[in-house]
Amino acid sequence: MSIRKETLVGSHKLTLEVGKVARQADGAVLVRQGDTVVLVTATSDRRERVGLDFLPLTVDYRENTYAAGKIPGGFFKREGRPNEKETLTSRMIDRPIRPLFPKGWRCETQIVALVLSADLENDPDILAVTGASAALTISDIPFDTPVAAVRVGLGEEGFIINPTTTQLVKSRLDLVVVGSDKEVVMVEAAANEVSEQEMVDAILIGQAEIVKLVTLQEELRREIGVAKRPAPAVDIPRDLRAEVEEKVARPLWDAMKVRNKIQSYRRISEMEKSLLEGYPEEPPETRSFVRAAFHEVHKKLARTEIIEKGKRFDDRGFEDIRPITCEVGFLPRTHGSALFTRGETQALVTTTLGTSEDAQTLDWLEGESERRFMLHYNFPPFSVGEVKFLRGPGRREIGHGALAERAIRPMMPGDEEFPYTIRLVSDILESNGSSSMASICGGSLCLMDAGVPLKAAVGGIAMGLVKEGDRYVILSDIAGSEDHYGDMDFKVAGTRKGITALQMDIKVQGLSREILEKALAQAHRGRMHILDVMDAALASPRPEISSYAPRIFSIRVPKDKIREVIGPGGKMIRSIIERTGCKIDIDDDGKVDIASVDEASALKAIEIIKEITAEAEIGKTYLGKVVRIVAFGAFVEILPGIEGLLHISEIAEHRVNEVTDEIQEGEEILVKVIDVDGDRTRLSRKAVLREKRGETGAAEPAPSPRPSEPRHAGRPHRRPR
Repeated sequence: MSIRKETLVGSHKLTLEVGKVARQADGAVLVRQGDTVVLVTATSDRRERVGLDFLPLTVDYRENTYAAGKIPGGFFKREGRPNEKETLTSRMIDRPIRPLFPKGWRCETQIVALVLSADLENDPDILAVTGASAALTISDIPFDTPVAAVRVGLGEEGFIINPTTTQLVKSRLDLVVVGSDKEVVMVEAAANEVSEQEMVDAILIGQAEIVKLVTLQEELRREIGVAKRPAPAVDIPRDLRAEVEEKVARPLWDAMKVRNKIQSYRRISEMEKSLLEGYPEEPPETRSFVRAAFHEVHKKLARTEIIEKGKRFDDRGFEDIRPITCEVGFLPRTHGSALFTRGETQALVTTTLGTSEDAQTLDWLEGESERRFMLHYNFPPFSVGEVKFLRGPGRREIGHGALAERAIRPMMPGDEEFPYTIRLVSDILESNGSSSMASICGGSLCLMDAGVPLKAAVGGIAMGLVKEGDRYVILSDIAGSEDHYGDMDFKVAGTRKGITALQMDIKVQGLSREILEKALAQAHRGRMHILDVMDAALASPRPEISSYAPRIFSIRVPKDKIREVIGPGGKMIRSIIERTGCKIDIDDDGKVDIASVDEASALKAIEIIKEITAEAEIGKTYLGKVVRIVAFGAFVEILPGIEGLLHISEIAEHRVNEVTDEIQEGEEILVKVIDVDGDRTRLSRKAVLREKRGETGAAEPAPSPRPSEPRHAGRPHRRPR
């Protein structure tokens, strides 16, 4: 039996339909908004994975190209590995639902979200988040807290709920809010210097809309009436918990007070190993309970120190930020580099400037597009003192890189101002708290070191929350353990004017407007401090780019001259490239980018292109070549490919009987353009002769050069160092 529910979210109708497709999954929901349709399924194995100490949850989001009426590119013509957007959306679904499973759930569980239809106006990503929760809610999987997602934009007329792709282009804010009917559980945002107050308002407006979608899911659950599987019992025996606490509390507290992260973590790890060895391996749940009790004691000590004693384990105040050092120009041959160190977190960020040929081509549902700014984040195992295989980027690396890229992108110059492809690489060399925010700070510095005209410096800070009942403490610049045992991981990045990116994961109920406002205000103060330190290292972009970077010159040619620059079969442009060694890129609007490490070569290429595309100007004098003589005059080539008629009456001041009496074919003469009518150009030699004698009173004009002579060329966007 098919059941369909619908509601208005903002100004858009959103529907949830169950019982029509994928009926062998534990839960399956079709989510539709406009003509965008997403199928989301939830399936869980009946067998429990004994011995696991984590939730075995897998989330896969896929955008089928047929949904937008496209055939995949490439040789195989079928969907391959997930692209960046699919990976980020999978992560966005996973983050809010993972904490809502019951503790001790050890059955393999999989969420699959398939985009079946895409109208290219309603983004399927937020529909997939709501669909994942709905599929779990109507299934027998013990998931009891339905959540939903909405997107919030900010236009000239105010906030927009679930804005279309067209509306987002003009929006200052792209905010995704995920929540239950009572509280927000996750926030992710890209913004263009939005104020803290606007951000709080947007989050709470989004939460109000979420209630409608949660209500739909509750109605579906009641009508379907599937009984939930019993949640596993994970209660640690009281006497065992007390025994473990008595054994480890004091030495664990001493280990947590060790300032060096690696030394502290090693002592804690050795303590846990020694504790487990003191208990029998059978039955297996005994050691599982001991391990869980150990971590409970660890969490209790961390939180008690903060809430009860008003202290952090490194003796910082709640708003104190660890010492920061910034070093720019750290590497000698990169185009830009910065080493940003905050406490025990260190990011080495480099900038590489390339040409349009280096831009990344994106082939997504929305169609092909180019990306000229990229930020890649790497997290090698040595950064946390571990030994692991070096693999390709995982979801964590892609997610952190995307967050840093979102933060910096609004401050990047436009292609017209700075026509380079820019790649940032952040290599995390040490990590103890918010390496993504270190990547933003280091990225901003190394862009300025590379001479990129950044609109403003961007800094980032990670905030935390510890909440017990009505008592709470907001922490600035959280370390790794504070993140792990806290109730909120809240990352804020922006300029001095406003927020450019935000990411928040909440693990506790009762996050009020008051807490949000206080957290954002405290984050603002921390960000100002970090920007002050960054400004002391490098306050503005360098006026010159590196001598190792390509120089890119931009000129414009008339659209109808593009074919002449390219030539038949590309013959002309290949010739220019061979003669100068430059890279040349021509856009359909007539913009030409010429790139070369050697400035002289680029100027030579500009000169050639200008000669090819030059047009005759009325009143201008040219040194032309007589190419053909006829009875009524001569045709003179004044520019490559442009000839004008020099009528017999305009050859001399006196009467001319025969053209050949005055000029010969192949001769170079000075002529003045006296009229241009479409493709017809009229020339005068008589006017030049009069000007030489001063009869017109005009100053003697400077003749335009022949193609072999040097001409003025444009200047590069940045001079070499």
